[in-house]
Amino acid sequence: MSTIHVIGGEKGGVGKSVFARLLSQYFLDVGQKYLGLDADQSHATLSRFYGEFTQPVQLDEFESSDAIIEAAVEEDINLLLDLPAQSERFLDRWFEESGVLELCQEMEIPLVYWYMIDDGTDSAGLLKQFLNKYRGKLQCIVVKNLGRGSNFNGIDQLITNLGANSGVISAQLPALHPATMNKIDKLSFSFWGAQNIRGTNTPHLSLMERQRTKVWMNKAYTALQDALGKLPVSSQ
Repeated sequence: MSTIHVIGGEKGGVGKSVFARLLSQYFLDVGQKYLGLDADQSHATLSRFYGEFTQPVQLDEFESSDAIIEAAVEEDINLLLDLPAQSERFLDRWFEESGVLELCQEMEIPLVYWYMIDDGTDSAGLLKQFLNKYRGKLQCIVVKNLGRGSNFNGIDQLITNLGANSGVISAQLPALHPATMNKIDKLSFSFWGAQNIRGTNTPHLSLMERQRTKVWMNKAYTALQDALGKLPVSSQ
């Protein structure tokens, strides 16, 4: 069964693209077939780091967005849609005018929305608006990015207030040492490349940078597996 994974969050700079890259690497490492869909045309980060497995999508063009559903129907695959900031209006329009959520439910195609946040009050406000709109209509996993803050008490309280039966899942993305992440980005390495590329004549991470990346990914994968394990069976 196919699953559509949407990596979103209306605020910019909260780590959506890093998380999309991480989830891409996870699917590769566990041997699950996946296709990345890069909707961030201004940066195309997912295409840059995982170009072999990624294709562009234009959210403001129904015909382009429709291909997501077509791909989910054609084969069993994880479809990973990386959204840019301030793109929710395009997704809203596609969902509403094309009946996407109803069709996914009818065809038993799970749609999982990974909502990325930092610890800012504006991020909490945008999350509340999103949950008021979509809670109960799709599966939402709220990802608290520890690389973008440490005090998520307001977010935790918001989720608690929704109740145990809200279906909203909370997860944490651990922080990777900023200089190490910056070097990975500068070298345009996938997370596999960050851990494995080395050689005297090839730009690469140092031994300790590779080790830090390995430790971070192990922690991140544990968080991913915990969140995925809380999804209904049909969404895993």
